[in-house]
Amino acid sequence: MSTQTLALAILFIPMAIIITYMDVKYRRIPNKMVLVTLIGGIALNTIFEGTHGLLLSLGGFGLAFGVTLFFHTFGTMGAGDVKLFGAIGAVSGISLVLPTLLVVAITGGLLAIVKMIYSGRARATMFGVFQFFYGLLPGQTVPRFDIPADRSHTLPYAVPICFGSVLTFLLFHA
Repeated sequence: MSTQTLALAILFIPMAIIITYMDVKYRRIPNKMVLVTLIGGIALNTIFEGTHGLLLSLGGFGLAFGVTLFFHTFGTMGAGDVKLFGAIGAVSGISLVLPTLLVVAITGGLLAIVKMIYSGRARATMFGVFQFFYGLLPGQTVPRFDIPADRSHTLPYAVPICFGSVLTFLLFHA
């Protein structure tokens, strides 16, 4: 394991644990923790790789933020999740944003299925999924989903974001 990977892990893994805990307990992702992750990722990548590391980190932030902002516009992802994924992009760099997004999507999908079955909302959830994908067809409109008043029906998405990101980080960096 390189010194850079170790330094990034020392920054990222504790932040991921704290952010996950805060989202599960309070349903909020603290901006200060996200900012520490963002600045730390940019700083460490710049220290170890110079201008190239800075560009990879900023590119990772931009791509991760942009992709997840797309999902936010349709109400399928919260603003805190978008900022968090952007910060994770700054830590991992542009080359790992899409693999991380894939692992996070798979992790989130599995957790959402478990949550959906556990809460007894399989039918309503699957109808919403159908509406979303139908809205992607030409000539259709993608619906905007409101956050349910009963937050027990939602998944604190920092859990799959942080778990999937740490998993991807360890797989590709270690």
